[in-house]
Amino acid sequence: MRILLIHQAFLEKDDGGGSRFNEMTKTWANQGHEITVLGGMVHYTTGKKHKRYKGKFTFKDENFYSNVDVIRCHVSESYNVNFLGRLWAYFSFVFSSIYAGLFKTKGKFDVILVTSPPLFVAITAYVLSIIKRTPFIFEIRDLWPESAIDTGVLKNKMIIKFAYWFEKFIYKRSKLINVLTPAFKEKLLEKKNIKKEKIIFIPNAADFTLSEKVQETFDALSFKKELNLEDKFVITYVGAHGVANHLIQLVHTAVLLKGTNIVFQLIGSGMQKDMLISKTKELEVEDYVVFRDPVSKSEVFKYILASDMGASVLKRVDTFKTIYSNKTFDYMSCKKPILLAIEGVSKDLIETANCGICVVPEDAEDISKKILEYKDKVDLQKQQGENGYIYAKKHFDRLSLADEYINHIEKTLK
Repeated sequence: MRILLIHQAFLEKDDGGGSRFNEMTKTWANQGHEITVLGGMVHYTTGKKHKRYKGKFTFKDENFYSNVDVIRCHVSESYNVNFLGRLWAYFSFVFSSIYAGLFKTKGKFDVILVTSPPLFVAITAYVLSIIKRTPFIFEIRDLWPESAIDTGVLKNKMIIKFAYWFEKFIYKRSKLINVLTPAFKEKLLEKKNIKKEKIIFIPNAADFTLSEKVQETFDALSFKKELNLEDKFVITYVGAHGVANHLIQLVHTAVLLKGTNIVFQLIGSGMQKDMLISKTKELEVEDYVVFRDPVSKSEVFKYILASDMGASVLKRVDTFKTIYSNKTFDYMSCKKPILLAIEGVSKDLIETANCGICVVPEDAEDISKKILEYKDKVDLQKQQGENGYIYAKKHFDRLSLADEYINHIEKTLK
């Protein structure tokens, strides 16, 4: 089967962020499917372009994965400047990806798969589906525009009105809709009147193949010593440092944990990272909050394995009660208990799997209190780490879910 994937935030080959479709396309390619990806040139957390993309409207990424062609499409570097800059970045990708889909791809595709947010990537999918006479499948990684409205990113009433109209338009014309959480499915059924048979559920997952490969030869204690954290209780966060992630709550928690051996290790980048570093210095908690640059996926697992807990945190808004944090599954695959500062379905997951502690988002007192109660319970930490691994292996294994996804696609196209 030939698949055209439209994914503005498709990562670089060795990136350490949310690599759902990097892993998914690799799996499908190994099964003999041919995938062409239309991805953005600007990294979704740094807002920067690689030098090789500078001055280019499209760029074919050679030597990606076997049977996977990646065509990078122009995205304005105004992405992380302000809201208007981000909006222009979204639409610059729409224009460049339509061009790439029409003039830089060869042959006929069996299906177009588009993943959102941003919602506007669906414009590319719809235009190409009409011109190429190819059905498209729409995937919802995050409810948009709701999440943008709740976080204060989207405020313009005209744009909000257009976004809701376009969302409805795309739902109606897509062949299939994939959702990443049960709450998304419930929302589509009850609030947006989408037919049940049109919705499938293929969530985020853990890459056990890579995490287990790293664990085979990795000495976590030695690595922790290299980081000068051997005598610390390390809570690691991996991911974007943006508005939605609201990592300032961990900085405020660190203020209350002064005098303890607890350290937050924040790995990644984003528009709020400079502010967070500045705030850490201002509050004099540099010894309790360690910032690290983004690293490759295999390196990410080393940092997680050398930690005592993994943290999944988001801003406390209603929309985020409907999502699973993808980094949670990486922690589970490494047998690390989870510090969860997200309400809703993510909390249900942690409690069902019994694999960590849930705290009140944006409540530094509650977060610090529960960490202090938990940090010396070594047996409980080990047991909950095992619980998370077993639960994720059963329900969130990337290879199994990739098979299930492709089966749904093939069944729909018959």
